Amino acid sequence: MKSDHRHELKTNELAEWIANLPQWARENYRMIIYVSVVAVLVIGSALWYWYNKNVESVQRQLDFTNLISRLPQNKRQVLIMAQARGVDASYMLIETAVALRTAAEGAKDDQMAALALIKRAEALRAGLHYRQEAVSQVEVRTAINQAKSAYSKVLERATLNRSLTATARFGLGLCEEELGNFDGARQIYKDLVENPDFEVTTAVAQAKQRLETMSDYQQKVVFKASPRPRRLPADFLKPPSQLGPVDVNLWPAAPNRAPRILDYNVKPEPNFVFRVLDVNQRIQTPNRAPVVPDINVGLEPNSVFEAVDINQWLETPIDVPGVPDINVPSK
Repeated sequence: MKSDHRHELKTNELAEWIANLPQWARENYRMIIYVSVVAVLVIGSALWYWYNKNVESVQRQLDFTNLISRLPQNKRQVLIMAQARGVDASYMLIETAVALRTAAEGAKDDQMAALALIKRAEALRAGLHYRQEAVSQVEVRTAINQAKSAYSKVLERATLNRSLTATARFGLGLCEEELGNFDGARQIYKDLVENPDFEVTTAVAQAKQRLETMSDYQQKVVFKASPRPRRLPADFLKPPSQLGPVDVNLWPAAPNRAPRILDYNVKPEPNFVFRVLDVNQRIQTPNRAPVVPDINVGLEPNSVFEAVDINQWLETPIDVPGVPDINVPSK
């Protein structure tokens, strides 16, 4: 009975509160508005924090990835423009180095900042190697000192990442080589190889290779002088002269070559024998040589004959009319 009585009392209290709710709301409407505004602000702040943490962070990571991958693309573009057009586009590497410095300064994550600094130092060093014109010692020292500063900042921010730390140490060794301090570079490589903490990193293998080949880079490279241009003879562009007459028995095998016929005045001579080329019988003989029949010519004063000039040929079709008839007196 007691539990039922308590349930009945609670039901009556709830019904009474619901019945008095409109009057309570009218009396406390200002407090209700204030509480609603505070609740909306809290919910909006929570949603903004979630958006900033997830959506914008993903966008920043995407932009950072594109910036990191820009460096090898710039190297290829600089080489292509230098080889194809002869244009010095090494300024693109300097622009990328400036953008990487900005990204490293704005990065909240130490690993991302260290990676951006490593790529910045690489871009600064590449800007010297990819430049077509001569680089002064002042420019070399300025760029290398900036690269060394970037590698040193990596050692400060990436203390827990062995791979980035080893890469930064290896980069410092490369900077010492480019400044001509081979002993300092050799010591950096040895410390990197002998450190067991960096044994599994790729920088150790690179350091071993530099120790093996560094002596080759210490020698001064002297290029052989280019050979002098060969002088051509004065008559190089003159057309070749004809050596002698063409033998009619060595008729060329090229198609569509017919002889050119010229007119000559021949003095009368008794029982003179002329040989006339029959163009229509060229293909029927071996080696494509023309058949030359013998013709007996009688006496006739001031006779005109048409002879063949073997040294002059015309590029005419093979089916051109044959050699005109020779003016021979009738029997």
